[in-house]
Amino acid sequence: MATVDLVMPKMGESIMEATILKWHKQPGDHVKMDETVLEIATDKVDTEVPSTAEGVMEEILFNVNDVVPVGTVIARVSTKVEEKAQETGYRVQEEEETRNKPQEEPVIVKEERNVQYSTFNDQHSTSTTQRPAAGSNGNRFYSPLVLNIAASEGVSMVELENIPGTGNEGRVTKKDILQYVSDKKAGRVKSRESGVQMQNEVSVIKDSGPLLTHDSRLTTYSGNVEIIEMDRMRKLIAEHMVRSKHTSPHVTSFTEADVTNMVMWRDKVKKEFEKREGTKITFTPLFIEAIIRCIKKFPLINSSVDGDRIIVKKDINIGMATAMPNGNLIVPVIKNADQLNLVGLTKQVNSLADNARNSRLRADDTQGGTFTFTNVGSFGSLMGTPIINQPQVAILAVGAIKKRPVVIETPHGDSIAIRHMMYLSMSYDHRIIDGSLGATFLTAVANELENFSADRDF
Repeated sequence: MATVDLVMPKMGESIMEATILKWHKQPGDHVKMDETVLEIATDKVDTEVPSTAEGVMEEILFNVNDVVPVGTVIARVSTKVEEKAQETGYRVQEEEETRNKPQEEPVIVKEERNVQYSTFNDQHSTSTTQRPAAGSNGNRFYSPLVLNIAASEGVSMVELENIPGTGNEGRVTKKDILQYVSDKKAGRVKSRESGVQMQNEVSVIKDSGPLLTHDSRLTTYSGNVEIIEMDRMRKLIAEHMVRSKHTSPHVTSFTEADVTNMVMWRDKVKKEFEKREGTKITFTPLFIEAIIRCIKKFPLINSSVDGDRIIVKKDINIGMATAMPNGNLIVPVIKNADQLNLVGLTKQVNSLADNARNSRLRADDTQGGTFTFTNVGSFGSLMGTPIINQPQVAILAVGAIKKRPVVIETPHGDSIAIRHMMYLSMSYDHRIIDGSLGATFLTAVANELENFSADRDF
């Protein structure tokens, strides 16, 4: 009888831990090969963890809401034969070997429901949170473990930024934050909250990075109210939005496009397209196709900022904001989108959107984006002012397509016709994208859509 150790799988390069959401199997339950054992969550996505062995669930080592480091044994399955270690992050060991091998005891931190410091959809970090370091132009990273400890112990972000880190590249480790908390309680250190004024025992932040903070003492609300606790993803989204506005000076440009040719072409080919390709064609891949062409003409739009350096991305990875059934948004990424034809783009768009709505996205599906597209028109809006998806420098939104009377200019004179019109808006980082470049790029996208060939094939 062998024992298969089920470990917390690695979901991406920078993901170091995950939160257990739900156990589908309990001790004594029979487990089949590839059967879902539990659900976990990272700062990016929720996902299911399957078993790589068949047997009986022998032991569950962690509870729901425990935050577990990657590579830590989370459960054991008894099998009749010894299984081979899998590349997907599960390792198999005999019970005696496991007992004899010294392992560092993982620290479990319960997820705080009142305070959550996290990021959402950050290209460079998934389970770590990127924040400006105090007194520097660079970025400092904090793991969710450190941030959860800070939240539970009432350590503000300003204090956290001033804690000397002993980890790699000066990162604050679990030991550092726990030592700081101990020293603070013993009165050996003072709370260093530069740029913060204390007013009625509530921090009013002036110069430091914005945070989603919550003072548990503020529990009195006037009037007839309903208090709704933010879920985990809403906290991540909220923090990401606030951080983006703090990081990038946003400018938004607007234009409109006559997309009549594109609308008529789609109406003409959509049945044949679905019959031949096995998937429906929406407007989204057509918009993304136009965006890709314009990014190739204006490569600075496809970049990010690192201190005083501009990082121009050679890969064109288009993120598309997708609404989930619970009302939250997530941004799956089409990798190397410029290498796909219209059929390839359509299949990628539909596959990622379906996976997002059914919680089947992998952590890698939301990483690496270089430019983001969002369709606010799908909710009936004519236009919007989207917030940049950090660390990108631009995001483009399209509004609802509406029929309007429009003046048509021809060599033989002007006329009025009913056309399918749509507003486009783009928010961009004014640190490196000036109004001329932003407006020129947006106009170029509108021109691509207006010059859509009604005779093209797919």
